[in-house]
Amino acid sequence: MKALRVPVANELAYWTVIDDGLERVLSADHYLQHLRFGRGRAEGTTKSYAEDLSLFLGWCDVTGRDLERGAADLALFVAVLRTTAVSRRGSGQDRPRSAKRINHVLTVVREFYKHSVACRTVDSSVLTFLFEAGDDRHLPAEMRSEGTGLRYRVAPRHRQREARAVRPKALRPADVEALIRVSTNWRDRFLLVLLWYSGLRIGEALGLRRSDLHLLGSARALGCDVSGPHLHVIKRDNSNGAAAKSVNARQVPVRSEVMACYDRYLVERDLCRAAAGCDFVFVNLFHEPLGAPMTDHTVRQWLAGLSRRAGLDVEATPHMFRHGTATELLARGATIDVVKELLGHASILSTQRYAHPDPALLRAAVDRARPLPSHPDPDGRR
Repeated sequence: MKALRVPVANELAYWTVIDDGLERVLSADHYLQHLRFGRGRAEGTTKSYAEDLSLFLGWCDVTGRDLERGAADLALFVAVLRTTAVSRRGSGQDRPRSAKRINHVLTVVREFYKHSVACRTVDSSVLTFLFEAGDDRHLPAEMRSEGTGLRYRVAPRHRQREARAVRPKALRPADVEALIRVSTNWRDRFLLVLLWYSGLRIGEALGLRRSDLHLLGSARALGCDVSGPHLHVIKRDNSNGAAAKSVNARQVPVRSEVMACYDRYLVERDLCRAAAGCDFVFVNLFHEPLGAPMTDHTVRQWLAGLSRRAGLDVEATPHMFRHGTATELLARGATIDVVKELLGHASILSTQRYAHPDPALLRAAVDRARPLPSHPDPDGRR
């Protein structure tokens, strides 16, 4: 089984699961349609869920298990995930799945079963294979809820122990400068500069339309009261799969460097006739399909090659720009609430992941510490 993109209308599409006969797996298709249209999730979310469901449903099909038996034997499916390498192309190809990745697959499977039970496709008894119930009788009194009676909670039965989350990697200004130096066209330079100064998610950047960029001192003629050059991040259903994460639109200030690169990019873009009718900001100029909006996959491949040419010690990813921007702003005195709004975080807890000093600042802080009077100097004398 595998995942397949299903266009619905214009730029609206979702992903489903098909079997070896190229027929839709109806139970999965019903759930993924509900996820996309009933819950309003992004197309990319349905793609991720469809890929995970195809793993589970394919395992059930190959081993002769129906949905009820598949839920009962879910631990065996976990063993398969742990012991088989990833076959699809990508950064994890030919390597075993991490505990975090396996937990994501299991979450998708549990949500699929919850939907199937609600739709009466499977009996509700399967939930006992997926979840275990507990109560608060053994918790300390201080941790119990107010009121009388027991409080019950439900937890997944199958979950892998994950390693402690590592600090997200961030690009440094010197890394971005190196990438810009080896870029060969203004579209690429514009994208690099935009990601660095705006902190946009890659889905937000690739989903930008030309009408979203208000780069003049005043946009009142366009019906916009926001002062100064800025851009608008708006959630849409885009043909390239790019999407803003939040349903709430936001405005992001734009620096002069971004505007200068954009002006030069427009001159370059006008040479591509196929791009004339496309309202997306970032389009293919040098490979087919010419004039079509750029995709996340294209950008990641391009950044990987650019990182090698620039001689970086890491392979740059779009999110490393976002993390680097936040780290740089916080290091230069921006308050965490300002960075939260700029990045479009729903919770300040998300922003706090970026609030860590550069290692060089840690070293400088230690070097500034007052020495002990009796401590020997570097030559060994007191």
